[in-house]
Amino acid sequence: IGPVVAGVLGRKRFTYDVWGDSVNTASRMESNGIPGSIHMSSDMYDLVGNMHQHFDFHSCGTKVIKGKGEMTTFIAKPLSSIRSDFLAI
Repeated sequence: IGPVVAGVLGRKRFTYDVWGDSVNTASRMESNGIPGSIHMSSDMYDLVGNMHQHFDFHSCGTKVIKGKGEMTTFIAKPLSSIRSDFLAI
């Protein structure tokens, strides 16, 4: 959650990239996550933690995240009633 900078790099062969602390946090959450679940920071949980009708939330407690230090993180698992909706996208 926060600002990012995006841009196109190159003169002959273009590459698009995104930079920022939010991107780094998202990358760390993805690399430390569980397949089939959404691993999120406590800041993201504060925004979406009220969506219990769609997800089952579990606290992972405090973890040491590379480049971020200690963070409280959460796992969200889609409820089975909406899992097919996610797979259809």
